[in-house]
Amino acid sequence: MARPKPQRLNPAADLAGKSRTPARSGNPAKAARSTGAKPGTPDRATAADWVSGARLRTLPLAIAPVALGTGAGVVAIADGPWHPARALLALVVALALQIGVNYANDYSDGVRGTDEHRVGPARLTGSGVAKPKQVLAVALSFFALAALAGLALTIVTGQWWLLAVGAVAIVAAWFYTGGKHPYGYYGLGELFVFVFFGLVATAGSAFVQALTVNLEAWLGGVGVGFIACAVLMANNLRDVAQDKVAGKRTLAVLVGPLAGRILFAVFMLVPFAIAVFFALFYPAAWLVMFALLAALPACLIVLTAKTPRELIIALQLASLTALVYGIGLGLAFAL
Repeated sequence: MARPKPQRLNPAADLAGKSRTPARSGNPAKAARSTGAKPGTPDRATAADWVSGARLRTLPLAIAPVALGTGAGVVAIADGPWHPARALLALVVALALQIGVNYANDYSDGVRGTDEHRVGPARLTGSGVAKPKQVLAVALSFFALAALAGLALTIVTGQWWLLAVGAVAIVAAWFYTGGKHPYGYYGLGELFVFVFFGLVATAGSAFVQALTVNLEAWLGGVGVGFIACAVLMANNLRDVAQDKVAGKRTLAVLVGPLAGRILFAVFMLVPFAIAVFFALFYPAAWLVMFALLAALPACLIVLTAKTPRELIIALQLASLTALVYGIGLGLAFAL
């Protein structure tokens, strides 16, 4: 009797430790054939699918610079109280941009076919569970929310030039993987997150508090920006072989896995040198060193990782590091 052929396994499910099920193809038509659905008709995405598409593990990268920048802004206020409503609006802008760019990447990579090669968690568009237009609509909705919160900040501060900064941020978020020549495909992704989720988010959060930007905001923005680069590097190291096949030239692909691992460690550890500098003037900043309890294991994992799942764990630890770093320094400044 002929032996049955083994089923093809879903790498994303294996990485998550879930039951082994047939893989969903990145091509919706193939996905439809594998599920018995009519060709061209995506499976219906569940609420859990949409939540997963928002990539909640990346949200600390939006929270950290706002917390740090707000604390820096409190230091810079000459007289009078700080403005919690402005801090909340800045947080809405950052979170909405982060979620919006996550859905926009899902859409752009999915329609381009890049996600047919990925080994990480399944995407909404690439897996065929949601129509591309639906994912695009959700992405644009979050960009619109960011724009509305930014408009409110502009009105309450009276600084109308902030509208231009917000517009540039949204355009940069879209063209990260969108358009005919996405810059995320040419090794510039880390530069994007450093500028917008490091310098711009931190300095902007400080500015809406005090209408000025001090050294605490600029240097703190460098710190959280480097950690954001580390998160992206861990993500791209996980997919480096698949990105090569798909023609996605991330920084990890351009410099190679070994240099990428070393860069990850540099991105993670330089911010703590900055924290030591701040601790000379703000003693409470020494408490930020507790974030090394997550940062050092993340570095060790990335430098020795042999499986994609290990890099996912490192990514999660790096996100936790960003959160502790940003909130810790922000509190050290404000208190």
